[in-house]
Amino acid sequence: MRWWILALLFLATLINYMDRTIFAVLIPVMRPELHIDERVYGYLTGGFLAAYTVGYLIMGRVVDQLGTKAGLGVAAGAWSIAAGLHATAGSALQLGGYRGLLGFAEAGNFPAAIKAVAEWFPAEQRALATGLFNSGSNLAQVVGPPVFVRLEHALGWRTCFLLTASLGGLWLLLWWTTYRTPAKVEVEEKVVKVSYKEAVKFKQTWGFAIAKFLTDSAWWFYLFWLPLCLHDQRHMEDRDYARALSIIYFVACFGSMGGGWLSGFLMERGWSKSKARKTAMFICAAAMPIAALGVVVPNLALAIGLFSLATSAHQGFSANLFTTTSDVFPKSALGSVNGIGGCMGGLGGVIFSAIVPGYLVKFIGYTPLFLMMSSFYLIALLVVHKLMGDLQPIRAGVEAPAV
Repeated sequence: MRWWILALLFLATLINYMDRTIFAVLIPVMRPELHIDERVYGYLTGGFLAAYTVGYLIMGRVVDQLGTKAGLGVAAGAWSIAAGLHATAGSALQLGGYRGLLGFAEAGNFPAAIKAVAEWFPAEQRALATGLFNSGSNLAQVVGPPVFVRLEHALGWRTCFLLTASLGGLWLLLWWTTYRTPAKVEVEEKVVKVSYKEAVKFKQTWGFAIAKFLTDSAWWFYLFWLPLCLHDQRHMEDRDYARALSIIYFVACFGSMGGGWLSGFLMERGWSKSKARKTAMFICAAAMPIAALGVVVPNLALAIGLFSLATSAHQGFSANLFTTTSDVFPKSALGSVNGIGGCMGGLGGVIFSAIVPGYLVKFIGYTPLFLMMSSFYLIALLVVHKLMGDLQPIRAGVEAPAV
């Protein structure tokens, strides 16, 4: 049953990211019709991320209150409707409203998915399970760009949004008819509870949240600006950069799974959770400054290889970072804690992938921004080490259950 649940989480993440990244893929085509320049694109990206940021705070708590099944079901239904509404947009302002609704709803995916993994998987398998479902975010970049570019050429960009909305509806039907919460978890959540007010008082919460702020800033920047970088700086046509993005994010799937597998592999050989998770995270963080050189190397194939390393390293880092919350907090608090972290990640995205690039790309180009983002991962790891310590379960009125 746990692997079926994981497959559903993978599909949810795949559709979730297809819904959000289709905009970055098709923006060169949408720009003339909706009158979107670089600054307006920055505003639209910022609007999505602002709603995503607020949505994380609310949806994380909703997942804890309603439970994993209903919480993720509500989120998926809402984001599918929002994705479909994109097809009706007649102006940049109208599109911005639909982007905001999409961002708010999609914020429910990761708090619910992390909670589901904690409910169904033992500690040594959670990072791998997280990496596996999170690889759906990469596969969306592999499948999406070439499919959507061809579909746009044949039927127009609006049809692409209707397609992703329909996929979300089909997934919701599967989820609602098959997911169940293990009985042991239901009992545990009644006994061990951490309120939202309690969660924000723990330094471990802020260790996770600050790390999310830093690393999500870089991820959102890659997600929204790499297609434009390939188009504007490398002068690649839409079919060419679509193929390049497919390669980049396909390789990232292996980083997502490999980062999660590595920490589990080390734990099975007697390493502590803390040492295993942080070793995997360090390897990924150290790779980022090297990977950022993809923006300056003259050879296109080498640049694509380095960008592939960057997305792969991020996903390996992220698989382990997400799992630190289930190492430290009881399952009843995972939606809220991940919601706080996701909110901080969204805030970082608003600042560093919407506002800052929207104003600076014209003046300084892409290179300084890519190089700056690469430094965030080592800083994030230091924050995790200082504030989350040895990843021991917290005390919240009663001792949190050992995992």
